[in-house]
Amino acid sequence: MSPRRKEDPGVGLAEPKTKAKPKLERPRLYKVLLHNDDFTPMEFVVLVLRQVFNKSDADAVSIMLHAHTHGMAVAGVYTFEVAETKVQETMALAEKSAFPLLCTLEPEDAPQ
Repeated sequence: MSPRRKEDPGVGLAEPKTKAKPKLERPRLYKVLLHNDDFTPMEFVVLVLRQVFNKSDADAVSIMLHAHTHGMAVAGVYTFEVAETKVQETMALAEKSAFPLLCTLEPEDAPQ
């Protein structure tokens, strides 16, 4: 028979320590900007705003007119990955249609 080990009262299961949850920050947001030019038809800009940015007819026309009169307009505000995708989709549609429409992104807190 093997000798019986005496249990050490100081050894046992450790109590789980509650760890503080890491503070999660909201992701940085980016504005997608449509820039006015003298060659891209207004109808095409409205089409892009409806297809790529899911804007209503009224919102699309309003954004297009703002870009037309002020030189640029915010098409939407998104996380970086979504904003980047929207820019790429817009630029691909413009290139496919042979229009020089420019679409860029910048941090939401950047001055316009």
